[in-house]
Amino acid sequence: MEYGLIGSKLGHSYSKIIHEQLCGYHYELHPLPTEAEARAFLEERAFKAINVTIPYKRLVMEYCDEIDPKAAAIGAVNTVVQREGKLYGYNTDYMGFAWLCKSRGVDFAGRTVAILGTGGTHNTAAAVARDQGAARVLTVSRRPDPAKGELSYEEAARSGAQIVVNTTPAGMYPNVGTCLLDVAAMPGLEAVVDVVYNPVRTEILLRAEEAGVPVTACGLEMLVAQAVYAAEYFLDTPFADRAGAIRRTTASLRGEILNVSLMGMPSSGKTTLGRALAQKLGRTFVDLDDEIVKAAGCSIPEIFEAEGEAGFRAREAAQAARFGKESRLLISCGGGTVKDPQNVRALRQNGVILFIDRPLEALTVGGGRPLSSSPEALRAMEAQRRPLYEKAADAIIPNDGTLDQAVSRALEALDHLFG
Repeated sequence: MEYGLIGSKLGHSYSKIIHEQLCGYHYELHPLPTEAEARAFLEERAFKAINVTIPYKRLVMEYCDEIDPKAAAIGAVNTVVQREGKLYGYNTDYMGFAWLCKSRGVDFAGRTVAILGTGGTHNTAAAVARDQGAARVLTVSRRPDPAKGELSYEEAARSGAQIVVNTTPAGMYPNVGTCLLDVAAMPGLEAVVDVVYNPVRTEILLRAEEAGVPVTACGLEMLVAQAVYAAEYFLDTPFADRAGAIRRTTASLRGEILNVSLMGMPSSGKTTLGRALAQKLGRTFVDLDDEIVKAAGCSIPEIFEAEGEAGFRAREAAQAARFGKESRLLISCGGGTVKDPQNVRALRQNGVILFIDRPLEALTVGGGRPLSSSPEALRAMEAQRRPLYEKAADAIIPNDGTLDQAVSRALEALDHLFG
């Protein structure tokens, strides 16, 4: 292979998408499940340049003829370039993390920084923090070693840190919802940065947002930035507009991978508009009500009759959690999905939410919908739910004209949100 990525598991990597969009060359994902396979690959040297991910960022250093001083100091190499039979190792994760923090306004100067995790990415984040003037860099571990000055998560919550960086896989797909640090108990917290990029809002980022932390950032832009720097090493040519390349590629990647969820009143057009948008965007269409019916083996009115609204809402929450953590979906939500804040969180963790706003007089009464059986019930429901829709939505899409008009408005809003 000429260009590609090696690591033990690469099934959810976005690197191929990023590199091929950036440079147009063929980029191969080359999983090497065992250390023996990794060593054999590196000994053969049958590549022009590669990126390296978990767990081989240290191992690959044994095979490099020359290592960039910054990568050597960090103790990890994620980019290897072959020139005239020699292997040169670099760490573009350092550059990518520094870029992410700068672009999001994270200021390390004079701050106490708590870094969650003790692996190679911890060393990268610590190097950036120290190089940018952090007053203290604390290491946080589930099994802290006091001899190394490591803190427990309980101690970290009381440490007075102004910046938290997560370098662990906690909250990463598919094991979403995990958060080891109580960021809500940390007064004065200025920023929470998570190097995880799938989902784009891990549990720690969601909790930080809810706690009012001014800056939260996921690792997606770091992933793109480090790829841009790696491509410059691959081709021995800098990008004429590096900042533009990172910005455009990040926006494109967000547009390709993030879910789009549609919320709104019953009969507001979510299903019809959702199918049309899914086709335009190349996404898989999911109707949460249909999924509830499939799982239950009976209709929604039958669920209400047998289990009441509480039973139906529990089933609805299960489907929101199931699909909310996935990628590349167009999700049409039932009208009452918004009533449970946990559903909104589940759908926001890896996507954006559009409120499909259809005029009250255009909504349908009845139609097999147990909670909108009369005009009065529909009006009361709309008055109760509208504030919830508006609060949950990343954008509001008026649906008061033709389908084409609504699709156009939605696409315009998504361009803005993804960009």
